[in-house]
Amino acid sequence: MKLKILLLTLASFIIFSSCQKGFDKLNIDPTGSKDGYPNQFMSSALVKTVGYNMQRNRTFNNELMQVTVNMSDGEGRVFRYDIRRNWSDYTWNSHYLNMSNYKDMYSKSTRGENTNKSYQGISLVLQSWTYSILTDTYGDIPYSGSILGRDSLNFEPQFDPQFEIYKDIFDKLDTANAYLATNQSIDPTHDPVYSGNVNNWRRFSNSLYLRLLLRVVHKEEIKEFATQKIQEILETKRAEYPIISKNEESAILRWTGNGAYISPFMLTRVQDFRAVAIAEFFIDFLRDSNDPRLNIPEYGTGNVNRLGIAPISGSYTGVPSGYEPGNEDVTKMSYFYSADQQGGVNSLQKEPLTGMMLNFSEVEFIKAEAILKGIIKGNVREAFYSGVESCIRLWLPNWKGNAQSHLVASDIDWNDNENIEQKMERLHRQKYYALFMVDNQQWFEHRRTGHPILPKGKGLSNNGEMPARMTYPVYVQSTNSKNYRAAIERQGPDEMNTKVWWQKP
Repeated sequence: MKLKILLLTLASFIIFSSCQKGFDKLNIDPTGSKDGYPNQFMSSALVKTVGYNMQRNRTFNNELMQVTVNMSDGEGRVFRYDIRRNWSDYTWNSHYLNMSNYKDMYSKSTRGENTNKSYQGISLVLQSWTYSILTDTYGDIPYSGSILGRDSLNFEPQFDPQFEIYKDIFDKLDTANAYLATNQSIDPTHDPVYSGNVNNWRRFSNSLYLRLLLRVVHKEEIKEFATQKIQEILETKRAEYPIISKNEESAILRWTGNGAYISPFMLTRVQDFRAVAIAEFFIDFLRDSNDPRLNIPEYGTGNVNRLGIAPISGSYTGVPSGYEPGNEDVTKMSYFYSADQQGGVNSLQKEPLTGMMLNFSEVEFIKAEAILKGIIKGNVREAFYSGVESCIRLWLPNWKGNAQSHLVASDIDWNDNENIEQKMERLHRQKYYALFMVDNQQWFEHRRTGHPILPKGKGLSNNGEMPARMTYPVYVQSTNSKNYRAAIERQGPDEMNTKVWWQKP
């Protein structure tokens, strides 16, 4: 009996194996490609990366940088600098997971009939953009050996020093500029940012280059290179390095509300979206300067201003960030309308512009700071006005005013008689609004410059010190312990007050 069972089992296995081989043959599409196309990785990866950045912008950057206050007396409140270590996982996990798509996009665009320099260039730009966010968030990170597990079985990559990461990113962006100059056509249906306009991708690449160069130009070990490259992009080799020169060229994944392009904010419950208060620092400046983005009669839609901010008793009033727990005098004030209020008009939950990557206004403020610091020649006042005006017009294309008149009337005009620190504060107070909704860039810029100067509430933890970085995810300590220990030995303790390379003197 045992022998019969054994023989029957063996026969069944042979029959199943034979059938399986037959099914394998039947399941092969003789007309289809066995390999993916570069464009198949582009749209999905962009939607995910921008979505990750938006969520972290809303819940982390905006709380640190006093855009919003998620009011609670409980522990673990970011606006009080009370940050739990598990906050570190989200950006790390999501961006590394998605990085494989950008690298696959590159490899697919180097093979046979799929060879395309434009896709190669776009891949390098998106890798550089994503890696820059990772390294500016954590400091030293797995870079040269990352995303190699499938090919080399390297599951414990080394952490590269941030200085080396920046140097390689600069090499990537130079290569991307050359590749994108070929202007090979790409599939516009899989490009949610520029709809197939390769020249605009090149402008984004070089504008990203400027952002990162300015971030490190003060560091002695790279100062000469960074200074020269900024001068090339903005002065001596402008034709070779086109940059974003108007709002229409800004890198924005616009949420159309159709198909895959539905804003990630729509995944947030409406009651949770509107539950977060707006901070005094953010709203007071707009209100007191009579900012047109808050002007309902002329520039709003219906009874809602362009930024979708709810007034309280007819006024725009914010909450002081960092207030002491138990302070009964602090109550929720203005907030961002949710999609179910006011018919969803101008609600940021539905707003197409929230998929912001890098805009023209930021480029103008970069230019203004480079002039102010003597890196390039030019009129800092004009660049400053252009930054302010383009920021307003991004949200209000039909604005009838102009930056100079608006600033003079509000008594916040450029002042040539101020010292450089006062001018930096004036510049970065406006750049702060240009970076509204741009991943963690407000936080990065504040860490770099100390501007804009944020009020310090009595309820702040961490001795009132702005966190300098996120800690590494806890699981990295066990899954990649050797390289983790090497990184903290070089960079400093794995704490949020340990400065990254470009922050250190």
